[in-house]
Amino acid sequence: MQSGFRAGHGCTSATLKVLNDILTAIDKKQYCAAVFIDLVKAFDSVNHHILIGRLDSLGFSNDCLARFTNYFSDRVQCVKSEGLLSGPLAVSMGVPQGSILGLTLFSVYINDVALAAVESLIHPYTDDTIRYTSGPSLDTVLSTLPTSFNAIQLSFHGLQLLLNTSKTKCMLFNRSLPVPARPSSIPTLDSSDLEYVDNYKYLGVWLGRKLSFRTRIKHLQSKVKSRIGFLFHNKASFTYAAKHTLVKLTILPILDFSNVIYKIASNTLLIKLDAVYHSAIRFVTKAPYTTHHCDLYALVGWPSLHTRLQTHWLQVIYKTLLGKVPPYLSSLQHPPVARAPAGISLWSPPKPILPLAASPSSSLLSMTGTKYKNL
Repeated sequence: MQSGFRAGHGCTSATLKVLNDILTAIDKKQYCAAVFIDLVKAFDSVNHHILIGRLDSLGFSNDCLARFTNYFSDRVQCVKSEGLLSGPLAVSMGVPQGSILGLTLFSVYINDVALAAVESLIHPYTDDTIRYTSGPSLDTVLSTLPTSFNAIQLSFHGLQLLLNTSKTKCMLFNRSLPVPARPSSIPTLDSSDLEYVDNYKYLGVWLGRKLSFRTRIKHLQSKVKSRIGFLFHNKASFTYAAKHTLVKLTILPILDFSNVIYKIASNTLLIKLDAVYHSAIRFVTKAPYTTHHCDLYALVGWPSLHTRLQTHWLQVIYKTLLGKVPPYLSSLQHPPVARAPAGISLWSPPKPILPLAASPSSSLLSMTGTKYKNL
């Protein structure tokens, strides 16, 4: 289920999968807890002998294994500063970052970690891994998660990968069920206890234990305000075309990134993003604050944020119908979409069964759980 650096996969698809599982549990009035796992210098800690063994177990020929052994052999590194070059230092661990093979080899290296998932779910994205579980009672969840987390710790330890205990956090997702002020601790192999947090930045998106996305939108609002403030301060230096391009390239990508994730946020929160979006348009157009937002959109030829979000969500659904999303997303619809071999299209016009297409007010929450599976 590795989502990192694979065609058709991404931060959005991985987060949608995790979010769907958590929301499904919450819809069933279940408790759900997660451990967000961070590793110390994961790419630099790959053991070459273990990696070659992994490749051997996958059926690589002796010639291929010899080539990879040679690929890792006699590597050195040095540092250049102010024209001075240090002496070479042998590199005996790690995969070359920035190389074509580096990311693939790392994925192969940690691929079997998912097999350590016992009575819980796991989703790795390169070296960022989330382990989560749900159950009808809090005791069940808080007894299952430490056991499964210990299993994955041992798996990482066997790969000589170290846990970054300062960045590995726990979260107990809950909207209405009663929870203790201090849940039972989850120990690490070095006998320290993981910290429970109310918010965590997972794959670039802030998730909160209540899944209100308040923190996510607050950070977006702050980031966009900062950039708009800089642009307004230097507005005399830009032509209309330059301002239009600057906002399109530096502001809109921030607002568009994984916006389908916080689709279930309240209108009260989403309106705050509308405010900074309108400020960005006023920077481009010099329109006064009394200008209606519909007129602002017409001046620059851009749709509202709501329309942008709905468009991106419909694109996710459309790709799901075509089988062009990861299997863990396409399997959520009913019936599952057959994935076509390369060069062969299995597409047929979908039946008009999507309530989202007819109802712009549909939310991610209404599309998760049983309703998402009935796409």
